[in-house]
Amino acid sequence: MADAFSTILVSEGIVSADQLAEAVRMAGSSGKKVHDEVVRLGYAPGEKVMRALAKAHRLKFVNLAEFTVAEEVVGLLPESVARENTIFPLAESGATLRIATCDPTDIDAQEKLRFILNRDIEMALAAREQIVEAINRHYGLSDGESADSMLQEFTDTAIDFTETALEQAAAQGPEDQSDAPVVKLVNLIITEAVQLRASDIHVEPFEDRVRIRYRIDGRLVERDNPPRRLLGAILSRIKILAKLDIAERRRPQDGRIKLTADGKDYDLRVSVLPTNHGQSVVMRILDKDNIRVGIRQLGLSENDFRQFKTLIRRPNGIILVTGPTGSGKTTTLYASLNELNRPDTKIITAEDPVEYYLAGINQVEIRHSIGLDFARVIRAMLRQAPNVILVGEMRDTETAQMGIQASLTGHLVFSTLHTNDAPGAITRMIDMGVPAYLVASSVIAVLAQRLVRVNCPKCKQPHQPLDTQIEAAGITPEMLAGATFMKGRGCSHCQKSGYKGRLGIFELMVMSNKIRELAFQGAATNEIRRAAVSQGMRVMFDDGIYKALRGITTLDEVFRVSKRTE
Repeated sequence: MADAFSTILVSEGIVSADQLAEAVRMAGSSGKKVHDEVVRLGYAPGEKVMRALAKAHRLKFVNLAEFTVAEEVVGLLPESVARENTIFPLAESGATLRIATCDPTDIDAQEKLRFILNRDIEMALAAREQIVEAINRHYGLSDGESADSMLQEFTDTAIDFTETALEQAAAQGPEDQSDAPVVKLVNLIITEAVQLRASDIHVEPFEDRVRIRYRIDGRLVERDNPPRRLLGAILSRIKILAKLDIAERRRPQDGRIKLTADGKDYDLRVSVLPTNHGQSVVMRILDKDNIRVGIRQLGLSENDFRQFKTLIRRPNGIILVTGPTGSGKTTTLYASLNELNRPDTKIITAEDPVEYYLAGINQVEIRHSIGLDFARVIRAMLRQAPNVILVGEMRDTETAQMGIQASLTGHLVFSTLHTNDAPGAITRMIDMGVPAYLVASSVIAVLAQRLVRVNCPKCKQPHQPLDTQIEAAGITPEMLAGATFMKGRGCSHCQKSGYKGRLGIFELMVMSNKIRELAFQGAATNEIRRAAVSQGMRVMFDDGIYKALRGITTLDEVFRVSKRTE
């Protein structure tokens, strides 16, 4: 069946042979199904892939967005069974129950269903996200309750959150499915954030309320405003999950929460910070799938992709990735390490902190409290005879010089810097006190990047930008003639935003003799940029405009994250 499915995917032009091979390779390392990896890698929409899978298994495909299910049919399948197996009941016919699944190969689950329900089961295929949406819509987000009804319960009842009540709520372990309202509320907040693909959850106290916001595709979205009296209970619950000190209210604290939501394991990095209205909490949601991407999925243009893939196979030198916080630098570095992670290559990383754990790679966490800083870790690394080194960030002169020494002694070094563009990384290192001749001889490339939101595939439609925007973007009539501008109108699939997911815009500056000479002379950033552009570098703004011309993103997004260089 797998062969039939692969043949259909390629013969019908849903994916290319190379994309299929990449998905098969990723599925082998992640333990997931090939069809799930094709969708996750963004090679094809979930609906197309599921239609091909249905064809291969001779099953019917169902579009749940256009399907109405009677309440009595929903009641035939327990919610816990539906969520655990990602299945949904469709219709009842005599003793047969028709079920939507996203994995037709899971025979064990089908046999278990027949046993639990004591019925004949007929399978149909549907996209995973549609099944999850249908479960949430018919059963409720958590324990049959929606977020609004949960908050209503708190607001309408004068629940007494005394110290005793707080202690009882806090005493519930992470796995305890307690009926305590605070336990339900915190579970609900985290589950909903995961389902909405949020990267962070912000719990912020104010004088009369608590504001809960999710960061989705880089933008903060306000979700709830629980009453102020719930703050203590929410904080205590989060702290107990993160194994933090509940009594400590004056100092910042950091912790981690491990949990399972929608059948996937997540790590949450928790930061607690005292503010003038109480303690503010930010939970960073770390999804392992986010860093299991290949370089192809980052969004590099064909030319930059070929160059970058060649660069990371160099035996020595420094490759710098630059950009502000939240611009996807970590994802780019991990994609590079995933590409190089082979049994014959030893890779060591120094990170502050280690956010994602990578199989087959030695990762070291920086601990400033015991004097274990970047420079000290790099020194120790070199005695471990690695081929590739990742230095989380070049923050000071000592770290930068140690990274350069490592590259000059035959190691390939990856690191990050906070600069606005690629040429600025050269002058920044020289400004940090690293001798110009060392920078010129060790750095082999600098990749600057930002993240733009991608048009929602479900609701994007042709769009005509304003003349002022076209003029500000520097788009010529020739470019305009072949342009396909698109913009999402907003739908349930993208929470009415018009955007779904993000992609990088890049500028890749490969060090040439001319640029090395300018670096050695301590030339200004503008001079280095002009030299790089004359040798074929496409600046970040132009890369964004190219993606907008193809309908991948919008001009608004490009203007938001980058500016035109003269």
